[in-house]
Amino acid sequence: MVRKTSRSIAGVSALVLVLAACGRGDDQTGGQSSADIAQGPATGTITVWAMGAEGEKLPALAKEFEDANPGVDVQVTAIPWDAAHNKFTSAITAGQAPDAAMVGSTWMGEFAGLGALDATPSSIDKKAFFEGAQRTTEVGGTSYGIPWYVETRLLYYRKDLAKTAGYETPPTDWAGLKEMAKALQAKSGAKWGIGLQAGGTGSWQSLLPFAWSNGAALTKNNDAAYNFDSPEMQETLKYYGSFFNEGIADKEAPAQPTTEPDFVSGRVPMFISGPWMMSAVEKLGGEGFKDKYDVMPMPVKKTSSSFVGGCNFVVFKESKNRDSAWKFVNWLANPQTQAKWYQQSTDLPSVKSAWQDSALAADTKLAKFGKQLDTAQAPPTFATWEQAITALDTEVEKVARSGADPAAALKAAQASADSIGTGR
Repeated sequence: MVRKTSRSIAGVSALVLVLAACGRGDDQTGGQSSADIAQGPATGTITVWAMGAEGEKLPALAKEFEDANPGVDVQVTAIPWDAAHNKFTSAITAGQAPDAAMVGSTWMGEFAGLGALDATPSSIDKKAFFEGAQRTTEVGGTSYGIPWYVETRLLYYRKDLAKTAGYETPPTDWAGLKEMAKALQAKSGAKWGIGLQAGGTGSWQSLLPFAWSNGAALTKNNDAAYNFDSPEMQETLKYYGSFFNEGIADKEAPAQPTTEPDFVSGRVPMFISGPWMMSAVEKLGGEGFKDKYDVMPMPVKKTSSSFVGGCNFVVFKESKNRDSAWKFVNWLANPQTQAKWYQQSTDLPSVKSAWQDSALAADTKLAKFGKQLDTAQAPPTFATWEQAITALDTEVEKVARSGADPAAALKAAQASADSIGTGR
C-alpha cells in the first residue's frame, strides 16, 4: 500500500517499500488453515496496529464492532508508514506483536517466514475476495489473514482532447494506445502523449500491468525462482521503452511528477494511476472537469490485466486473544462493513459483493476499477521481492532514458534476482 498523497504510477517514490503486492499459492484458496474460530461474541482486549490514514480512521469503525460485542475492547494504535516495518520486526523478534494488524503484502512473505502469522481459519470464505487480492495473503500455499481493501490502476485520459484528436472511444489494445498517444501529441496541443515513469524506484509498477496483459509470469519452476527475462517480459519492455524512444513520453520525467496539473492543463493528457486520482484531478480542475476525462482498462495484448494493491489484515500467531482477533478481522470482511469503510475512507472493498452497494455501483468510473480488479495481479510474496525489484527498476531506467536493449536489461535484472534468491 502506498500513501494516497503520492500513489501515481507516473512517479512512485520510496513509498513503494510499503506497497501491497500479491503472490501465487499452490491453489486458489490457499493451503492449510488454522484452527477455526470459536462460536460466540468477541470478548476481552484486542490490540490492533494500523498505518497512515487508515490507522487514524479505524477506531471509529472499531467502535461499531465493540457495540455489537459489548464484552470486547479494541485498542487501535496508529503507526506512521515510515516507522511501521521496523516496529513490526522488532515486536515479532521480542514476542510483543499485537493481536491483529494491517500489513502491506510485500511484508507477508517475510512475516510468514518468521513464523509470526496465524493461518486463516477455514470458516472465512476466501472466494468472497477478488482472486488477485486473495493471493496477496498466500505464502507457500497457505493463506494468512484477509485482503482488507484493494486498489488497481487504469489509464486516465482527457476524453475532450481525445475527441479533438479524432477519438470518440478509447483504444483497447497496445497498438491502439500508442496511436492515440501520438494523435493526442500531434493534434490536441499536448507536450507528451502519455505520462509514464522513466525508470527509478517503483517503475516496475508502471511496467507490470503491461507485462501481465502480455501473459508474463513473474515466477518459474513452480514458484521457486524469479522470471524477469521471459520472452513476454522482453516484448513488454521493448513496447514500454518505445514510448520514450519515439518521443511520446518524457524520458527526462522527474522522480516527483506534476501529474495532476499536467493532466488538467492538457500538457500530459494520459497517465496510469489508481482511483484516488479521481478526486485529485477533479479538485484541481474545478467545476465540470469530471466530464472532461474518463478512465479505461489496461490495453490488451493477450488479455487486460493490471496491478492489485491495497493492504491485508492479519492475526499474529502469539496473540493472547486469538478468537476475538479473528472475529474482528472476519467482521472487517463483512460486505456491509466493507461498504461502510469505503464511505469513511474511500478505500475500495476487497469483497466482491460489497461493490453492489449504491455508493460504489452508481459511479461509472469507479465501476471500471471494479471490473479491472477481476483480472488484476500482483507480485509474488517472496521475502526478497523488495531487494530483487531494485535491479529491475534500474534496468527499466536504462531502457527508458538511454535506449538500452530490453533483452540485455532484463538479463541483467534476472541475474541479480537469481543471486538474491526468493528467500524460501
